[in-house]
Amino acid sequence: MLTTLFSGIPPAAAAPEDSSAVAAPSGSDRPLSKAASEEASLFALPTNHDHIGRVVVAAMVNGKGPFRFIVDTGATHSTVSPGLVHALGLQPSEVPSIVLNGITGTARVSAVTLDRLQAGDMTFDHLVAPVVWAPVMAGADGILGAAGLTGRSLSVDFERNEVRISRGVEMSVRADAMKIHATVTHGLMTLSMQVGRVHGLAVIDTGSERTLGNPALRDALKLRARTGAEALVTSVYGATEQVERGEIWRAPTILIDALRINNVQVVYGDFHIFKVWEMQDTPAMIVGMDILGTVGSLGIDFRNDYVYFTSSRADTTTFTPTGNLSPTLQKK
Repeated sequence: MLTTLFSGIPPAAAAPEDSSAVAAPSGSDRPLSKAASEEASLFALPTNHDHIGRVVVAAMVNGKGPFRFIVDTGATHSTVSPGLVHALGLQPSEVPSIVLNGITGTARVSAVTLDRLQAGDMTFDHLVAPVVWAPVMAGADGILGAAGLTGRSLSVDFERNEVRISRGVEMSVRADAMKIHATVTHGLMTLSMQVGRVHGLAVIDTGSERTLGNPALRDALKLRARTGAEALVTSVYGATEQVERGEIWRAPTILIDALRINNVQVVYGDFHIFKVWEMQDTPAMIVGMDILGTVGSLGIDFRNDYVYFTSSRADTTTFTPTGNLSPTLQKK
């Protein structure tokens, strides 16, 4: 099942100055208005300049390129942008359309066949790829889904701005890393977590810019009763036309194995993707790049189901995301 995650929070009208709503790309297979396109461009953050930008690798398509593909561990299939389809003259696949499951809903999109897609030492032949509207790609040419990484490893060194797809996690990542065993759920790397006193599941998603929680987690934390406050409310846009309501709450300390994560603003909502993953009744969280991008390095061993983290500081057990959700994101 195709699962492509792109998430963001557009500015709420009449939001207070210190609100945590931010601009986000809107996904559909039709052109965006000029204003919407400008908002979407705020998320075109190159990984080598911004630690909350998504992980990007160079890929060859049909022997041409290189092209920029976002590595998305929350996506089970790879996708391409309309621009790449046009540039390479890609032909429609035998399956004329595919149902796309995104954060907020579903959409039926066209598909093309790639004779060959190559990234690192990984090669796919005769790959059927859905075509997703370019602003959803945040300026990239395609999405490299985690399903394609079966038997491979992803190593991301944020401090040296290096991304590698290979047969094993880089020694430089493994040497001083915290090693955590993962469970594969619907093709996704899922870790056991604890938020405050609540136990649940955490999906490692390099394709999501922000960390998202489901209603089961929000309700188990009893956020309204504990804080006595009301949540900031915003709209969440994904890869499809549907828009979901989201509530922004600061999370208690998040524990994943020996990893402690503090000061995270989580967006909670009844997001469609949790139903696709059959996680709607269990406290669950999508761990996005606002957390993952603050570590020194990230390694994912898809063959053996391990995730590796190293800290960018001497303290290897506590990671604090930099900054809060803000009205705008700076392009760098």
